[in-house]
Amino acid sequence: MNWEDECYLLSKSKFRENANIINVFSKKKGKVSGLVYGGNSRKIRNYLQLSNKLFIVHNSKNENKLGYFKTELVRPITPLYFDDKERTSALISICSILNLLLPDSQPNKTIYKSYEEFLNSINYENWIILYIFLELNLIKILGYDPNLEKYNNNGTDIEIKKIKIDTFTYDVPNYLIQRRVPSKFSKDLIKRSLYFTRNIIQNRFFIPNNLPFPNSRILLENYFN
Repeated sequence: MNWEDECYLLSKSKFRENANIINVFSKKKGKVSGLVYGGNSRKIRNYLQLSNKLFIVHNSKNENKLGYFKTELVRPITPLYFDDKERTSALISICSILNLLLPDSQPNKTIYKSYEEFLNSINYENWIILYIFLELNLIKILGYDPNLEKYNNNGTDIEIKKIKIDTFTYDVPNYLIQRRVPSKFSKDLIKRSLYFTRNIIQNRFFIPNNLPFPNSRILLENYFN
């Protein structure tokens, strides 16, 4: 089965001496795994960085077996933020979450678009708020809608509301209920927001499926203590 597409790198692992197995998020094909020969060479290794945008050519004799990727760099993303621990942690975090939660070989253009829009906005001053909305959108698109809008009775952006969703009680920042970017935000508000979306993701997806929660996501939260 042969095809080609642009995609984003979600994960990579070493395979034998000079090859990598990578997972990519393709607009046409969804999450796909493949083998990259020469993946540990200096040329290829330098651009096989999480979140980087790649052009891949996929070859496989049998769709039930691991295929092979030829890769080219389209746009470097993560290397631009190696000196920015918060942004780097966010990029690694969302890659890990997508890699664990996206089903194999099932395209999802809505998630792809949402993810790409975040990557295009990561230089903004309010990038972390946009990251939080990305997680909230991901929760809904993956099949669980917390229906926050029914708790909207105005109030200030920074107000925290205690809301029971199913059997769990959450502290929810009001701007998430109103679905609008707050005009001002503090580390404490960001921390509470990340804590809320993390708990939803864990309770609805990770814990029921016995999946390990990414350490990078916990690290991101810790930067806003």
